[in-house]
Amino acid sequence: MSDIERSHTGTRMSQIVKHGDTIYLAGQVGTAGASVAQQTQDCLDKIDALLAEAGSDNTRILQCVIWLADMADFEEMNGVWDAWVPEGHAPARACGEAKLARPDLLVELIVTAAAK
Repeated sequence: MSDIERSHTGTRMSQIVKHGDTIYLAGQVGTAGASVAQQTQDCLDKIDALLAEAGSDNTRILQCVIWLADMADFEEMNGVWDAWVPEGHAPARACGEAKLARPDLLVELIVTAAAK
């Protein structure tokens, strides 16, 4: 029996990888072409659903890495992020600028969480 569980697995990646009590999510992106705020909300909605499926929630996030296509969007992204993170449960976080997979993608979030 494998101690690594993978869900929503394709040729290139799995959306969820669980090892012991640690949950790793693939990078989540929002609706291409939408605003930074909408793309961020889309990402967070996907993260909520994937964490629930894996047996966790946003109070159990250990770390989040955020890539923005343009750091000028930092405040707009943070407005959505700050409303979503439960008080007292802010994870370790990094945010940087990167060229994303497509030019109409503005934000990508990568989460590691603990299982409940």
